[in-house]
Amino acid sequence: MLRRLAVISLGLAVLFAAIPARTSRPPRYGGTLRVELGAIVASLDPATASDGTSQASAAKTQIDALIYANQNLDGTSTGTPGTGPFALSSWLPGKSATLKANDKFPQGRPFVDAIEITLGRAFRDRLLDLELNKTDLTEIPPQDARHAAERGVRLSQSPPDELLALVFSENRAISATETHPRQALSLSIDRAAIVTFLLQKTGEPTGALLPQWSSGTSFLFSTSADLPRAKELLAQIAPAPKFVLGYDSADPLEQSVAERIAVNAKEAGLMVTAVGAPPSPSTTKTDSTPDARLMRVPLRASQPAVALNRLLRDLNSYAPGIATSAALSESASPQIIYNREREILDAFRIVPLVWIPQVYGLSPRVRNWTPPGPGQTWPLADVWLDSPETNTTSPHIKDPE
Repeated sequence: MLRRLAVISLGLAVLFAAIPARTSRPPRYGGTLRVELGAIVASLDPATASDGTSQASAAKTQIDALIYANQNLDGTSTGTPGTGPFALSSWLPGKSATLKANDKFPQGRPFVDAIEITLGRAFRDRLLDLELNKTDLTEIPPQDARHAAERGVRLSQSPPDELLALVFSENRAISATETHPRQALSLSIDRAAIVTFLLQKTGEPTGALLPQWSSGTSFLFSTSADLPRAKELLAQIAPAPKFVLGYDSADPLEQSVAERIAVNAKEAGLMVTAVGAPPSPSTTKTDSTPDARLMRVPLRASQPAVALNRLLRDLNSYAPGIATSAALSESASPQIIYNREREILDAFRIVPLVWIPQVYGLSPRVRNWTPPGPGQTWPLADVWLDSPETNTTSPHIKDPE
């Protein structure tokens, strides 16, 4: 009996010794959080959404959320200045913004005294500033996350929550002869290669409108390339049509993906021409409008039915009528959600490609940072900064506190 107790005691000692100890240091008030962004935000008017790139729109949403208490579904803000955790102290359009802590914020004063935001900073410069501890927080393009990690940058990564998809803009019923080329194009795309080589394994191939972690049914949609089947479909059409594929000319990832799709399509016998286009897609059809366009659409909710409804609403801004059925109820079952996804994808107006995570680079002194989930903004009111004297964190850690 005593021997058995001794064995149990030894096992418990080993178990607890394996659990990493957490710091007992209490949060500190004070300091200035330094943030660098690649986007250029021209206006912080809360009543309007950004009319620039998707990155500029996302950056404006994050800054607005720090100043104003309420956020609308389209990314604009409501309320009066100073109702958020921070107040705008200075603003140079397109260049920088300084925010100071709001002592009267109903949910409690932020830990940091101020946030300094620098805009329009090239990624190479932001990465260097992280390495030299000249900045505390910046976004890392997903395709550069592996490179940043190899250079010892402290990274924080969200679950895959941004869909990169190919979207056909034309709003009309299409015949089988038009469906076959689109289906052949989808079958020709090597999604695994996009993730492995272009995204450096930061992302997940997908054939679904929702990520696996949200719906649980993404695996039911094939992501495999099938060149023989694509050639078989194209053989039923003579001649095979040509597609012009547009991409955001300011987005290197979209450009590389569009060029890869053109190469894949050529192997199947389909001609696709990739062309750079203005950042904001137009719904007005002209002779120069691409037949399809690459779009990056963020997931705006964790609950799958709500997430799908909002995803389709966002896509509808470029491809009106992409979903004709009524919105799903929040309590829709996985089967109903799957059926809706299948219905939309079978129309071949949207071809999902990959789900991409949000990647952030952090300085060693940043504490209590958690990557925001779908529909959430940066939790900068909860972040606190270590002083140089107490900072003992290695910059190589993968999962910050």
